[in-house]
Amino acid sequence: MTNAVFLIFGATGDLARRKLFPAFYALYRERKLGDRFAVIGLARRPRTNEQFREDLLESIQEFARYNVTKDEQWSTFANHFEYMSLDINNVDGFRQLSELTNQLDAKFAVGGNRLFYLALAPELFGSVAHNLKAGGMLDSEGWHRLVIEKPFGYDLPSAEKLNAEIREVFDEQDIYRIDHYLGKEMVQNINVVRFANAFFEPLWNNKYISNIQITLSETVGVEERGGYYDRSGALRDMGQNHMLQMLAVMAMEPPSRLHPEDTRDEKVKVLRSLRGFQSASEVRANTVRGQYASGNIKGRQVPGYRQEDSVNPESTTETYFAARVFVDNFRWAGVPFYIRTGKRLPVKTTEVVVEFKNVPNNVYLAKKHKLDSNLLVFRVNPMEGIYLKMNAKQPGSEGTIIPVAMDFCQSCQVGLNTPEAYERLLYDAARGDSTYFTRWDEVALAWKYVDKIAAGWGERTDDLYLYPAGTWGPERAQQMLAEDGFRWWPVQGQEEDEVTWEFVQR
Repeated sequence: MTNAVFLIFGATGDLARRKLFPAFYALYRERKLGDRFAVIGLARRPRTNEQFREDLLESIQEFARYNVTKDEQWSTFANHFEYMSLDINNVDGFRQLSELTNQLDAKFAVGGNRLFYLALAPELFGSVAHNLKAGGMLDSEGWHRLVIEKPFGYDLPSAEKLNAEIREVFDEQDIYRIDHYLGKEMVQNINVVRFANAFFEPLWNNKYISNIQITLSETVGVEERGGYYDRSGALRDMGQNHMLQMLAVMAMEPPSRLHPEDTRDEKVKVLRSLRGFQSASEVRANTVRGQYASGNIKGRQVPGYRQEDSVNPESTTETYFAARVFVDNFRWAGVPFYIRTGKRLPVKTTEVVVEFKNVPNNVYLAKKHKLDSNLLVFRVNPMEGIYLKMNAKQPGSEGTIIPVAMDFCQSCQVGLNTPEAYERLLYDAARGDSTYFTRWDEVALAWKYVDKIAAGWGERTDDLYLYPAGTWGPERAQQMLAEDGFRWWPVQGQEEDEVTWEFVQR
């Protein structure tokens, strides 16, 4: 069980309401918090403790995995939550916060441990960190950890500046940069499947794998985030963090020990091995950027990106990004990793497809039959599971070979109530387990790679492809795989007959 005072900056925001408060309740119900904890919600707007706890109840009723009603158990839980209005630029407010924190620490016998969760804009991280120190918030005897949300900077120089400001107050080992995709059940399951099964790990290399595809698709547009998104785009919003992190998990070597730093060391080695782009022409040959135009999503007409609120009518910001990525090390040399993410695509899903090489064409079965590729698919979101596709004889036939599937749907099991990503990551941060948080060198290497792409795009604007909302992005993304003799495999929710491009014979 974990003893700490959790301080949530941005407690009236959407992240706290949808993810953090339900996570606290689930941890409490599962006895991972115990009774020696307190949560202080912090934001500018005035709020009484009673109002804050009513907001807390509504949040949990709407978004938590566990049902909740107003009863004695709820009252006991809610008593651990207090609210304070805080101007984060006023150091006197932090001194008052320190007094409140010490009171709750004594009340619940916490022992001086503090976890600061900054659900704020990144430009505020440095100011908050310095005021925490100036206000006496770091003077207690226990540990002090800082959890910060993406985006961590806009590019490498801004990330370096932001990191330098934070490091003036916190040591690297106490900074937890959260990427919620690393907390998802099936992302964490990837390495278990790899390293705990003798029939996968020996095949996990360029001798047997032809390509790996990572898809993170969304049906929504930019919604109310038009102003932020128009400055960011799909590359910075999703590519620099979620996509490259999942790629690193797929490509990493087995860590020598089950220790957080050993696991993160192996991911860093992957990011160091990414083949960089030496020119704008290389960027254009290996990446695709697109922007959704008006179209139809599930029978509903939706506007194009440039018609969204707070978006520049002449914007060239990408809402779709795809790339052909190579990891130039001994294990993966020559194997393309194809990554794609976009908004206003036909289905919402996150999947990783491992396509294995076919058997030799001169083998008698391959001569007589068109053999489908063997696939191993990790389904991350919204359904969780593992899908394995292989070739087998059709029952009752005389040698007809058909593809068959072994489909394990983890989230379909009756009664299974799997933890949300934020539950795991909050719990890990409170325990001091940084395995599924990103270290500074990971962040820096990812920005270094992404900045080269952004620079290549910046030299011209005629390579921004428009795609109708409700489609799978620009045709160029399909052509990029066809150049290598591959195609994008259908994802969950996308039927084979929805794939309009031809299968490329190899």
